[in-house]
Amino acid sequence: MSDKNVSSLSSRAVRTRSILRNTYLWMTGGLALTGVVAFGVASNPSIVRALVMNRFLFFGLIIAELILVIALSRRIMTLSPGAAVGGFALYAALNGITLSLIFLAYTGTSITRVFFISAGTFAGVSLYAATTRRDLSGIGPYLIMALWGIIIASLVNFFLRSESLYWIISYIGVALFIGLTAYDTQIIKRWSDQHSDSLGETDYMRLSILGALKLYLDFINLFLFFLRIFGRRR
Repeated sequence: MSDKNVSSLSSRAVRTRSILRNTYLWMTGGLALTGVVAFGVASNPSIVRALVMNRFLFFGLIIAELILVIALSRRIMTLSPGAAVGGFALYAALNGITLSLIFLAYTGTSITRVFFISAGTFAGVSLYAATTRRDLSGIGPYLIMALWGIIIASLVNFFLRSESLYWIISYIGVALFIGLTAYDTQIIKRWSDQHSDSLGETDYMRLSILGALKLYLDFINLFLFFLRIFGRRR
């Protein structure tokens, strides 16, 4: 094959790249890894016992997740593609370990049902955000304020144990992460439209992983709040 043909094929491949499509692929892979790890841990009584009985271990994992996700969000554009992928995979696996405990609290049937409710809602909202001409950037500050409100209210209710506040937080949480899904999807769509054809492979991969992390977090939180509402406890 001539150098001209190789160059033509390379240019065509660059033109068909899509950060948005690549983001969905990486997000799906992250969710699959989380699900496999969660099911595997839940099927191992000794590991489950260790998580339940050793609070230092469980909260240590939670803290590790928080540190990792903050570090990835802030530094992912400076990491090598391999480190970005590895960090995302590690976060998804750690999330799978901590989320394995939902199998102790809820029935497997209701977890499956809520997963499909979440997937359908996420897909519909994300499709709307990717195709609408309405600019959703204006809702960003309000969503961030609402997120902080949810975090503070959840911490307060950890001590109050108010059932009414529990349900209020749950419904507001669903609305919040529906909004964040739409907002983040449109941001990634903008990246995709503006940069898919112009970025080098390294930055293309970094942006794809950053987008996947955003949508992964939106989906997981949407799922957890739906589970609080529709999940059937054991």
